[in-house]
Amino acid sequence: MADPAPSSGTDPGGGPPPDALVAVVKILNPHGLHARPAARLVQEARFFDARVELRNLDTGAGPVPATSLSRVATLGALCGHRVELSATGSQAREAVDHLVALSERRFDEPEHVAADVAPPARSAGALAAAPGIAIGPAVLLSTSDVVVPDEVGDDPSVEWRRVRGAIAEVRRDLQRIRAVTARDNGEAEARIFDAHLMLLDDTDLVDDVRARIDAGAAAPRAWADATSGVEAQFATVEDVYLRERAADVHAVGQQVARALTGAPASRIEGDGVLLADDLLPAQVAELEPGRIRGLVLASGSPTSHSAILARARGIPAVVGAGPTVLTVAPGSTVALDGSTGELYVEPTGDVLDALLAADEQARAKADTARAGAHLPASTGDGVDVLVSANLGSLDDARAAAANGADVAGLVRTEFLYLGREEAPAVDEQVEVYRAMAAALGGRRLTLRTLDVGGDKPLPFASQPVEANPFLGMRGIRLALAERALLEQQLTAFVTVAHETPVSVMFPMVSTLAELEDARRCLDDAIAAVGRGRPEGLQVGIMVEVPAAALKAAAFAPYVDFFSIGTNDLTQYTLAAERGNASVAALGDPLDPAVLQLVGAVCRAAGDDTLVAVCGELAADERAAALLVALGVRELSVAPPSVAAVKQAVRETARATDADLVGRCLTAAGPDDVRQVLGEAR
Repeated sequence: MADPAPSSGTDPGGGPPPDALVAVVKILNPHGLHARPAARLVQEARFFDARVELRNLDTGAGPVPATSLSRVATLGALCGHRVELSATGSQAREAVDHLVALSERRFDEPEHVAADVAPPARSAGALAAAPGIAIGPAVLLSTSDVVVPDEVGDDPSVEWRRVRGAIAEVRRDLQRIRAVTARDNGEAEARIFDAHLMLLDDTDLVDDVRARIDAGAAAPRAWADATSGVEAQFATVEDVYLRERAADVHAVGQQVARALTGAPASRIEGDGVLLADDLLPAQVAELEPGRIRGLVLASGSPTSHSAILARARGIPAVVGAGPTVLTVAPGSTVALDGSTGELYVEPTGDVLDALLAADEQARAKADTARAGAHLPASTGDGVDVLVSANLGSLDDARAAAANGADVAGLVRTEFLYLGREEAPAVDEQVEVYRAMAAALGGRRLTLRTLDVGGDKPLPFASQPVEANPFLGMRGIRLALAERALLEQQLTAFVTVAHETPVSVMFPMVSTLAELEDARRCLDDAIAAVGRGRPEGLQVGIMVEVPAAALKAAAFAPYVDFFSIGTNDLTQYTLAAERGNASVAALGDPLDPAVLQLVGAVCRAAGDDTLVAVCGELAADERAAALLVALGVRELSVAPPSVAAVKQAVRETARATDADLVGRCLTAAGPDDVRQVLGEAR
């Protein structure tokens, strides 16, 4: 690789200008400069006050501007090809140095490359995500291309505004999808949307659309023809993998075309078991359980929000099944057990018989649980355990009451904030919490302050772009930095607490100083409301960081309760990002290290401070006896899981079981813990 140096001359065939700084890099990415690494290059090139051009020295393609994703694609730069970087301008040297270093890091692309293989009769890699058995024909999401209307262009300024409005709408949607993907599946998977976002801002593409409109074309036709041209550029590339990246251009083109024409995005063809690469939480929320008997996702993890929603809606699901499930022919018989992760395509008669028998047994057990849903949950030796509900809407509150929840163990208040341009007023918050309390018949509300951050952006809060948002400004850290939002929330909490029992819960607490600061804010809100401290007002923290679990004794004098969020506690303990499919199997809340932290919190809490678990582990019926034996006295779950968890508590013979605790906490891994729990039942 050459060091950056001024060019010594010009090349009649399109070489760099005389004053340019030049370097040559070797492409190390297995599939060359395809969508993700190319988008990364374009994104970084735009940061500098410099004109950067690229040439493929092995094919002669170029020069092309490094700031145009569609033009970079025409280089056809494959693994091993030499690409010449040339830059002019005030920051030419900085640009070349930075892009050379970026190329040496393979443009930050992950090392693994998926291979295509035939779909197995039984998938061994799928992960259990939502309990239940589903059997039915495979159905897929069907998306048809937009039919561009035959319309005459209006005034060019009007048509141009249509295009800009549609691009802005798609950009907002892609940014939302990217944020969700980064949170639930990892930053590496989310980077594919960087390429899509870059295309929306591609100067060459946008200029082409504008020129077509100025020539008299209507907005949909101008956009469709311009994007077809970019697709054609990809189609001319020799490498098969790079040619297939035309699908990215097509996807973005279709999204904008739909925004321009109002065409529907996708539909599900038929009823049965839905197979998809991944689904956004909003898509899962719109599934009809009567039509969709089960859900199979090629990617994702059991702790993703899509999986959580599937559990909440009672749709059996497996995730992380791999890309081969997408090759299953529509109509093929698919069977899955969302409790074990077993997945079968065209199962044998014996397998179907076994699954149907297990389903019948599970249904009988569920009937027993539903019959006792509104009764207290006590162990065989008379120890009461609260089974509460995690809520993210007023409908959730109604479902919690219908399913027999003792209290609202977690209200995710961010549902009032996400997807809007300004924060909700105090009065609006109060009205929503009053309605939730009414739906629950006056049961206690545990209101968590905003748990948002870099992975869940708010347009009205100042949030930095972070390389790893899970380790950055989120939870209580962001709330304390955005005092106005926190003060408004706490004012609403205190107001409602004068009318119904309320517990205030602070998320992502790591230090005692954070808790002390947050409590001062709560005291200020009590003073501002002016009616004194509400009777029965409680204060607690979520234990999601290992440091908080290990320092629980220091926090205990300042709280009425601890609520252990096992989803985040697991990812931080095992360094396995929740939602990242490549490490999803590592992020197991039954890992003995996680269980030891739960036990540490319970020991520090003693008899005076309640310990709850509000992560997904709380809904694992097999784990109920162990959690109770560790000292947990509240299990907070999705409303549909309340009855089953209550029944699991009733089937626990005794609240103290030193042998069970000892065997599980000293086990080698989560599979060994499951074996112990299976033997104990």
